[in-house]
Amino acid sequence: MVTLLVSMQSNPMFLSKILCLLGLIIPLQAFCLDHRVVAYVPNWVDLDKFSETIEYNKLTHINVAFENPENAEGDLSFSKKNEVLIRKAKANGVKILVSIGGGGASENKVLQARYFELISEVQREAFAGKIAKYVDEHGFDGLDVDIEGPSINEDYGAFIEALAKVLKPKGKLLTCALSKGYGGNKVKDETLRHFDFVNIMAYDGAGAWNPNKPGQHSSLEFARSNVKFWLDKGLPKSKAVFGVPFYGYGFGDDFKKSGYGYDEILLKYPGAEKADQIGSTIWYNGIPTIKAKTQYVLGEELGGIMIWSLDNDVKGENSLLTAIYETLRSKAASQSAGQ
Repeated sequence: MVTLLVSMQSNPMFLSKILCLLGLIIPLQAFCLDHRVVAYVPNWVDLDKFSETIEYNKLTHINVAFENPENAEGDLSFSKKNEVLIRKAKANGVKILVSIGGGGASENKVLQARYFELISEVQREAFAGKIAKYVDEHGFDGLDVDIEGPSINEDYGAFIEALAKVLKPKGKLLTCALSKGYGGNKVKDETLRHFDFVNIMAYDGAGAWNPNKPGQHSSLEFARSNVKFWLDKGLPKSKAVFGVPFYGYGFGDDFKKSGYGYDEILLKYPGAEKADQIGSTIWYNGIPTIKAKTQYVLGEELGGIMIWSLDNDVKGENSLLTAIYETLRSKAASQSAGQ
């Protein structure tokens, strides 16, 4: 009994399964999420409004993106807008993490240099301790490290180890976002063991940075190769969270440097939810591909699926999050029927 209680406390998915077996989760309203569904939510949107629209029952984790050190001492920024999302997530049983870094931060020379100083041997432990205190004080369930590309240097592994030492004793999660083609080769295999799970950024194989090479930026084949890269480095399948894009890139007449959210694509081209390519020409992932990717996660027994970013979705039958949820639910229903 003691072992069972400890397992239930330390493993929310195990607890969810127990509740399902006891009949405490209503089948018509929800099902047991055996896989993580992790959504990044940028805090530059209106979180007061957006937090009211999130379908929390379809998620297991939310990553607030992004907060970063404001000064050379490593004091992290904090948006007051985060507080409403933290409250809502906790009230709905969804783990909420703060994400540091981000793609924009990786290209910011001032912020990049600041990180390099803070994660150096001289300042590393103090910075890690400051982050752990920040996570505690603001009520986050953990930290997501989204240090990418040129911001990954020789101190990255030691920094992750230092974070694990101060976060794990507090019962906090430590996760990351990593890309095969954008700094992945600089991450040592042994560093991966410190993470509770890894959000694999299996997208951006093409984009607005190279307008003369149009094409699909996140095909299923491309995404599979990204997952294989991390599994070959020793990441267990149970910790591999497969990232999917809720956005696309335009080329030719539809070129736009900032790209297109899925919601923008549907507004511009009604019916686009059924395809992966539309106009002249926008490449993205529609509902069939998102469902196929979710089936891939199930078939390969990966640890879950990650979304960048939730604010680009739409509501109703064309929702990509709903496509993920329904695919997972269909699998759960078929397993229950076979028992």
